[in-house]
Amino acid sequence: MNRIGVIGVGYLGSQHARILSSISECKLTCVVDIDKERADSVAKQYNTIPVYNWRDAISLIDSAVVATPTSTHFEISKELMERGKHVLVEKPLTEKVEEAEELVDCARKAGIVLQVGHVERFNPALCEAKKLMNNPRFIEVHRLGTFSYRSIDIDVVLDLMIHDIDIVLDIVNSEPVEIKSAGVKVLTSKIDIANARIEFESGCVANLTASRVYGKKIRKLRVFQPFKYISIDYKDQEVKIYSLENYSIKEEVLNVEKGEPLKIELLNFIRTIQGKDGKGVTGEEGLKALKLAHKILKEMKSDFLVNERK
Repeated sequence: MNRIGVIGVGYLGSQHARILSSISECKLTCVVDIDKERADSVAKQYNTIPVYNWRDAISLIDSAVVATPTSTHFEISKELMERGKHVLVEKPLTEKVEEAEELVDCARKAGIVLQVGHVERFNPALCEAKKLMNNPRFIEVHRLGTFSYRSIDIDVVLDLMIHDIDIVLDIVNSEPVEIKSAGVKVLTSKIDIANARIEFESGCVANLTASRVYGKKIRKLRVFQPFKYISIDYKDQEVKIYSLENYSIKEEVLNVEKGEPLKIELLNFIRTIQGKDGKGVTGEEGLKALKLAHKILKEMKSDFLVNERK
């Protein structure tokens, strides 16, 4: 049986621990956190061993979920893979593109499973809606949330928008040819609100907006294609389809079997390790999303420099 540990048990890491403790295809052998009180609490709750230094967990595991701050992803994931451990690392894969490239190369050479926690890919609403997508021409995304001290070490593009960057790349399956972006620092020293307009070789245009200083939580994706408009509400796991019928707009609500995306993601990771048909987000896909995120940030920050010089 696969022995798995969770490294970093803040809010998200503790959710990984909760789910992994209930999956029969693996054994949660430890949880790791530098905050001893937190590690002890989560370990007790899910009947496992607390560890306070991630290197001390290596002998206890065959695989790991890395849910630590983004700046630590590279060091931890690289050493784990060099020691023969399969890794699911929370998004973004790393802070820098060069680090992500090195991780992908390391996994390939070692024959190790490296997956990235782009959890929204496993949202049942998206999975059902993708079956109906054909030649999308315009995509509109809003990912808005209230302020939290989680992930303020990175810009909102790497914190929230990267979910939608990954999804749009998967839907469109075409290379971006033009990027226009803008961002604003509001409550932190990083960009808290961002918008990006991406044009692809296929002709599709995607308009993405992300904010972590909004009054409520909104997670919506709209896909416009010939003769059909598909609206997805990630939060409510709801899909509505709009089309023209007899000179009037017809609305259809798609039947979606709701589920917990994080559990689906973890099951896919474990089954990939087992050699089964797991469909996790690969390291290569995580790298592709990170590269586009950095291009968006580069465009944004070049605008800041121009404005500052005026």
